[in-house]
Amino acid sequence: MEYRYLGNSGLKVSAVTYGNWITHGSQVENERAQACVAAALDAGITSFDTADVYANTQAETVLGEALKGERRESLEIFTKVYFPTGPMGANDCGLSRKHIMESINGSLERLQTDYVDLYQAHRFDVETPLEETMQAFADVVGQGKALYIGVSEWNSDQLRRAHAMAGELGFQLVSNQPEYSMLWRVIEGKVVPASEELGISQIVWSPMAQGILSGKYQPGQPPPEGSRATDDKGGRNFIERWMRDDVLTAVQKLRPIADGLGITMAQLAIAWVLQNDNVAAALIGASRPEQIAPSAAMSGMKLDDDVMAAIDEALDDVVERDASLTRAPEKRPC
Repeated sequence: MEYRYLGNSGLKVSAVTYGNWITHGSQVENERAQACVAAALDAGITSFDTADVYANTQAETVLGEALKGERRESLEIFTKVYFPTGPMGANDCGLSRKHIMESINGSLERLQTDYVDLYQAHRFDVETPLEETMQAFADVVGQGKALYIGVSEWNSDQLRRAHAMAGELGFQLVSNQPEYSMLWRVIEGKVVPASEELGISQIVWSPMAQGILSGKYQPGQPPPEGSRATDDKGGRNFIERWMRDDVLTAVQKLRPIADGLGITMAQLAIAWVLQNDNVAAALIGASRPEQIAPSAAMSGMKLDDDVMAAIDEALDDVVERDASLTRAPEKRPC
């Protein structure tokens, strides 16, 4: 496993990081979820990403149970705050001081730890003054409940403002967690250049575009039984935007490229995002333990210029690059 520095900090994270969005507490039974975490540890993964909103707090609970008994100092545990949990009260979401302070305490209890290594603002809150949010994060760090602060899906202007305030308040903003894949490259135009300037790394989610880049979905064919595209617990909703014949046809052009490297298409997708120097980690999920080792094996793999060019040529017509698609929600979800 390759370990990379997170932003301009001394913290190293595993380049392949295990995330439990839409799996633990919802799609995957707890016993199998614990087996997946064990397989991740066996593969050299030390970084684990979750959020309080995943399965309405149950994902954090499952991860806490799965990591119980492991040496805490050998792990990097990430969680997030913003989306609503609980009964959807007026203050049950967002980045107000009240919600941040209450949420970090709930997350620590569910994760069975005294601190998280990285506490992330899951989205930008347009209804709370940024000064209030950043002061609350400074206090969370000062209380020892989080070691580092990150964000998720913030645009370049938001990153610049938050980074400046963090510096004034005496802590570091070290990471952003955006969607990024061969098909979804909207961060490349503005977010990545700003992040490189500011010393912020990307922890990227959905490097396989919700499984589309695995090649399992064929144009003109129904999705395989048991795949994410047939899941009625949430998976299908996230993958629908990619289930177009033009996308599926372009993705199949990646098969000979992967075959030539002796890897699967899914592995190629993970290796591709890790070629970006601003990416500290690629988030992977799993519904079965045996899925993890092949993904973890892509840590440290280098793709040469010819391979990168061939990927661009295969996908060029269906790649989304519009930087304006990285934007804050227009209002809080509660």
